[in-house]
Amino acid sequence: MNSRVIPPAKPYFPQEDVQSILKDTQKILESGMLTLGEYTRRFEAEFAKLCNVKQAVAVNSGTSALEIVLRALGIKAADEVLIPTNTFSATAAVVVMVRAKPVFTDVDAASLCLDAENVQKHLTRKTKAVMAVHIGGLVCPEIKSIREICEDHNLLLIEDAAHAQGSLLDNESAGSFGNAGCFSFYPTKVMTTGEGGVITTNQETLAQKAKILRDQGKESFSSNIIVEIGHNWRMNEISAAIGLSQLSRLTQFIKQRNEIAEYFDTKLSKISGVTSLQIPKNARSNYYKYVAFLAPGISRDDLKQRLREKGVRLSGEVYWPPLHMEPVYQRLLKTKEGDFPVAEDVCRRMICLPLYSQMTMDEAEYVIQKTEEVLSTL
Repeated sequence: MNSRVIPPAKPYFPQEDVQSILKDTQKILESGMLTLGEYTRRFEAEFAKLCNVKQAVAVNSGTSALEIVLRALGIKAADEVLIPTNTFSATAAVVVMVRAKPVFTDVDAASLCLDAENVQKHLTRKTKAVMAVHIGGLVCPEIKSIREICEDHNLLLIEDAAHAQGSLLDNESAGSFGNAGCFSFYPTKVMTTGEGGVITTNQETLAQKAKILRDQGKESFSSNIIVEIGHNWRMNEISAAIGLSQLSRLTQFIKQRNEIAEYFDTKLSKISGVTSLQIPKNARSNYYKYVAFLAPGISRDDLKQRLREKGVRLSGEVYWPPLHMEPVYQRLLKTKEGDFPVAEDVCRRMICLPLYSQMTMDEAEYVIQKTEEVLSTL
């Protein structure tokens, strides 16, 4: 086993930020206000500003954000929600949780995202919402066309922006295109709160309903009057303090990731057997994932194992297998392999090179060197 290890992802807390977070944590603990206090309000305000929206509602996970939005928007039993098949299970699971039906669609091979053609193809009289997923940090390139379809058919548009903190399309922010955006701050994300999520929206009524639902259905934090069936979906103050620190670094993180991605693009273009996912010129990805595709016939499992032996650990795919091939959804929705051939093809050949905000050019060079070395033997 190689002594040098390049991990797939790594949270980044510069030492000065660690010290600042420790001071904030002490202040929070001494205050006795451990949830839904000053830090959460500041984090919500700053994140809303980032996304250029009127409201942000902090919660305890991206999954919670999605379920709260579905409940707040009135999605109910028998409603259908369109979802691209190559997404994390949470995107579909929350639809099941509100007793609605997730309807999977195929994706655009170039972007891995939902496109307008696949939305049109799966519309029925039961369709109530479309959930567009910003895969790997790329804002769904056809989100505006999808929004037009939603407007024409009186459908709700929800952005699963779990991957896309700070990502842009036509200089407009992820989380600002639909009725609501839902972000995750899991430790692998470009910015993290440890665990956490946030809802973004321009709709005041949606934001107020979300605040009620995240706090056990109480009419307000200080009240014991229950007006909805809610959950404990709150973000705690220490997570919010971490989020404020990370948010202040987000522009820097994205710049560093784009520099590494540009290097990967240049080098991979000269290596046989692999092709980078191309980011459209009108988009800025935060490069949560650096996605590339293997040529047909190359074993991804063999590549990953041999790279691991050389100390290069590839990141998890986005996603394999697609949801329609996962046992639980095959059981619930009667889907099967072969239903969505585009997603199956691109997801089967996808790899995600290691990428993190503090990655050095020396580490990037090592990743490329070993990738080329292994590909030459497969």
